[in-house]
Amino acid sequence: MTSSTGASPWPSQARSTPCHVVLLGDSIFDNKAYVNDGPDVVEQLRGDLPAGWNATLLAVDGDVIAGVRRQLIALPDDATHLVVSAGGNDALGFADLLEAPARSVAEALDMFADAQARFASDYESMAEALSATGLPAAVCTIYDTPSSGPFYRMIRTALTVFNDSVTRAAFSRGISLLDLRLICNDDGDYANAIEPSVQGGAKIASAITALLDGTRQVPRSAVVGGT
Repeated sequence: MTSSTGASPWPSQARSTPCHVVLLGDSIFDNKAYVNDGPDVVEQLRGDLPAGWNATLLAVDGDVIAGVRRQLIALPDDATHLVVSAGGNDALGFADLLEAPARSVAEALDMFADAQARFASDYESMAEALSATGLPAAVCTIYDTPSSGPFYRMIRTALTVFNDSVTRAAFSRGISLLDLRLICNDDGDYANAIEPSVQGGAKIASAITALLDGTRQVPRSAVVGGT
C-alpha cells in the first residue's frame, strides 16, 4: 500500500538508482558496544547493500524519541532513505508502572493510558519531522525481550501499548514499518535483554535491504506504506 500524503512512499524498485540510507534512533542500530568484535548493524547493512549504495549511522546509543529530531539536522545531503528505530528507551522510562500498585485492572490500564499518551505525543512529533524531510522513510517497532527472560510475558504485553502508537503514527503518514518483534524472533538475536546481537543485527540489516532493493522479497514482517 502507498499513501498520497505524508512521507514519500518507499519505492518498490530502487536498484536502478544508488541509494544512501540513514539509520536514526537508538542502540538498536548503534549497537557496536554490545557485539564485542563483531559487526554492528550499519556495518552489516553496508555489506548487504548492492555495490554503489551507502549507509550512514546517525543513531545514538541511549537516545530517546526526541533525539531523532536532533539527528535529522545532520542528514547527509545525498540521503535518499531514512530508517528510524526509537522508543525503546522511552518505554523503559515507564518500567516502574510494572510494579505500581493498582486497586483494579481498570486503574492499571488508566496508568498505562497516561504513559501511552505521553509516548504518543513524542512519537507523533518525531514522525512529523521525519515526514517533513520529504524522503522515503521507515520506522521500527520496539522489539520483545528474549523469551528466556523472567519477565518476558509481562514486558511483551506492556510494549503493545507503545507499539500501537508507533504503528498509528507511521500508517497515518504513509511511513513504512519494520516489525522487529517478528524479525528478531530468536533469543540468539539479542546481545542482552534490550540490544541486538550480531545475529539479530544481520536480520535487521537484511530486512532494511529488502525494503530498499525491489529485486529482493520484502519480509512478511515489513509493511510498505499504508494509511
